[in-house]
Amino acid sequence: MTTVQAAVRERATRRGTIFGDSWVMTTRLIKQIVRVPDLLVFSIVQPVLFVLLFRYVFGGSIDVGGPQADYVDYLMPGIFVQTLLFNGAATGIGMADDVQKGLFDRFRSLPMSRAAILLGRALSDLIRATLIFLIMLGVGILTGFRFSGGFWGAIAGTFVMLAFTFAFSWIGILIGLTVKTVEAAQSGGFIWLFPLTFASSAFVRTDTMPSWLQGFANINPVTVLVNSVRRFYLSASLCEQFGVPPLGGQLLQATAWFFGILLVFVPLCIRSLGRMSR
Repeated sequence: MTTVQAAVRERATRRGTIFGDSWVMTTRLIKQIVRVPDLLVFSIVQPVLFVLLFRYVFGGSIDVGGPQADYVDYLMPGIFVQTLLFNGAATGIGMADDVQKGLFDRFRSLPMSRAAILLGRALSDLIRATLIFLIMLGVGILTGFRFSGGFWGAIAGTFVMLAFTFAFSWIGILIGLTVKTVEAAQSGGFIWLFPLTFASSAFVRTDTMPSWLQGFANINPVTVLVNSVRRFYLSASLCEQFGVPPLGGQLLQATAWFFGILLVFVPLCIRSLGRMSR
C-alpha cells in the first residue's frame, strides 16, 4: 500500500466523525502557529509587560495584606488567568479571519462534520494557550514566583485554568462567527474581557474596591477562577494573608461558570455556523 493510499484510507476512516475531523482541523491550526511564530510571540508580549508593570512599578504601592515582597505570589496567578483568557480574543480573531478569507465556504464543501470546524479551533487554541502558559510560568519564576502550594496543587490549578480557557474560547468563536471583519473581532474580543479582568481579584483584593463594585467583583468568573488557582498554587498561610476565600466555595462557583458558559455558547456557535451554511 502506497503512502497516498494509506492517507486516503485514513481520511475515509475519519470522515464524518467529529473527533477525527476535529483533529484534522486542530493540526491545521497548529501548523499555522509553527509557520507563523509571530502569532505566538505577540500573544506573549502584552502579558510580559503586565508582569513587569505590576511587579516593579505598581507592586510597591499595592497592599494585598501580606509582605510587599510577596506581591508577586499574589500577582502571577492573576496574570496567568488574564493571559489565558485573553487567548479567547485571539480565538475570535482567527475565526473571523477564516470567515473573511472564505475558508469556511471551502470547509462546508468537504465531507466533514460542521461542528469539527469549531471544536478544532477551540482545541488548537487550547494547545496554544498551554504553550503561552509555560512561557509565562518561566517569566513568573524569573520575577520570584514559586508554587508554595506543592506539586499537585500546581497541576490541579493549571488544569482548572486550562479548562476555563477552553470554555472562554467558545465566546471568542461566537464573536468571530458573528462579526464581519477581523478588526471588529479584535475590538469585540477585548471589550468584554477588560472589565471582567480589572474588576476582579486578578491584581488587587476585591475588598479594597468601592462597595457598589464589590458585589459584581466577587461573583465575577475571573475572580472565582483566580481565587481557585491561588488556593491551589499558594500555601494556606499565604492565602490567609491575601484574604483568598476558601477553595470549596470558589471552586464550586468556577465549576458552575465553566458548565454555564459551555451550555450557553456552544449551542449558539453551532447555530451561528448553521446560519452561515444556508
